Amino acid sequence: MPTERLTFPGHNGDTLAARLDLPDGPHLATALFAHCFTCSKDIHAARRIAGRLAAMGIAVLRFDFTGLGHSEGEFCNTTFTSNVHDLRAACAALSGRGMPPSLLIGHSLGGAAVLRAGAEMDVKGIVTLGAPFDPGHVTHNFADALDDIARDGSAKVQLGGREIEIGQGFVEDVSAEKLGEAIAGLRAALLVMHAPRDEIVSIDNAANIFTAAKHPKSFVTLDDADHLISRAEDAEYAAEVIAAWAGRYLDLKPPAPPPGAPEGILRVSEADADGFLQDINNGPYHHVLADEPEAYGGTNRGLSPYGFLSAGLGACTSMTIRMYARRKGWPLKHVSVDICHDKVHAQDADTRSDTKVDKFQRRIRLEGALSAEQRAKLLEIADKCPVHRTLERSSHVVTELVD
Repeated sequence: MPTERLTFPGHNGDTLAARLDLPDGPHLATALFAHCFTCSKDIHAARRIAGRLAAMGIAVLRFDFTGLGHSEGEFCNTTFTSNVHDLRAACAALSGRGMPPSLLIGHSLGGAAVLRAGAEMDVKGIVTLGAPFDPGHVTHNFADALDDIARDGSAKVQLGGREIEIGQGFVEDVSAEKLGEAIAGLRAALLVMHAPRDEIVSIDNAANIFTAAKHPKSFVTLDDADHLISRAEDAEYAAEVIAAWAGRYLDLKPPAPPPGAPEGILRVSEADADGFLQDINNGPYHHVLADEPEAYGGTNRGLSPYGFLSAGLGACTSMTIRMYARRKGWPLKHVSVDICHDKVHAQDADTRSDTKVDKFQRRIRLEGALSAEQRAKLLEIADKCPVHRTLERSSHVVTELVD
């Protein structure tokens, strides 16, 4: 996915750093992502969610709050209220580019911030991941330093292996914040995602958020994910659920396909540069994963490329048989097709060559009160399926490198 680095002024004029992840194809909607407390826009979960949404046509702006990541400013001078103002500034920056967000996504305290900001913004959907119902809940992460902060006005604490200075203004502001009324006033669909074993923000926070919200609202468990959603499989699951959910509430209408491509363009892009996981998208609604087995260095989270080739042959076979039986009015109740792919020497396929060719073994099951003649005819029809014909004759693949 193309990524554009950009900056915009935050709540007090400090320059905030951001990444705008753009779709490779048509831009259908825009999302705004707010990261977790003292994190940054570049944590793995944020990158994976942004990549998945961009693949379905949704541009995603990820930015660092004031004083964090690559943004300017002093974090010790920020508050929960200033985070909300930074969110509004990010929204204004997007609107200035003609890309007003229709989806807000917030992780942890960023989730609380999108709930507060979302009550005053015209968006279609809001997603929270491990968000606190009571923003003051975050102070338990540095409870041992609260007396020092109250006495000295600020104190340096260790959070996530880093030293962060927390100001008294932040403690007072976040402790006074109550989200119940804002959540009840949301005019957007809400998706609450939370891990029952979250040790940083307990699951009862998700229950309170869900209870306070009006419909439409949804809750999806993150099972045994940690608070930062740091495992690749958990980030992938969160991204997939958000994408499926967003497709229901956002108006994603792709333009007409280009001439010569009646089914549109199928786009394959890397989902994880460390392995082989691939996002495969055919427009905003059709998405699958491709991968390699673990034995070949993959993570086995999707079909292999040859698996997809076999799937295409099996699906086309079943569809072709069904079309013919339906047209004839034959009592075919169910079709199933098993495909096995292997490489065999070409001589095994009755040719003179000693090279290897692909062998697809296809086993078809037909259920219903069919006569022997009807079954034989349907087996004959199976060999006429378009994918079968494509595989049996030579194909020409034209490849070009684009910028």
